[in-house]
Amino acid sequence: MREEKLRTVRSDVQVLLQEAQELFNEAAAATGKKAEDLRAQGEEILDRAFIKAQGIQSYVVQTGKEIAATTDDYVQSNPWRAIAISTGVGLLLGLCVSRSGER
Repeated sequence: MREEKLRTVRSDVQVLLQEAQELFNEAAAATGKKAEDLRAQGEEILDRAFIKAQGIQSYVVQTGKEIAATTDDYVQSNPWRAIAISTGVGLLLGLCVSRSGER
């Protein structure tokens, strides 16, 4: 569900930015009142994209906090298991780094 929400917002922002780009390109070719109207529409679209980006940033920060809290709870409940898992991950990373250095 989280991935789908991120993809949807990313797609929405891309569409909004593309629309704004098209309006700004059209505004560059236009003059007078029409150019001003097109620029205003482009700015409005960019504002909507910015608001969507801020919303997704808040969502990602909140999700990160939830993951950190869940991880902290797990480590507090299972300290030895957490030590064993982190030791195993560290060992695997060390092996990968040492082998990549040999090449």
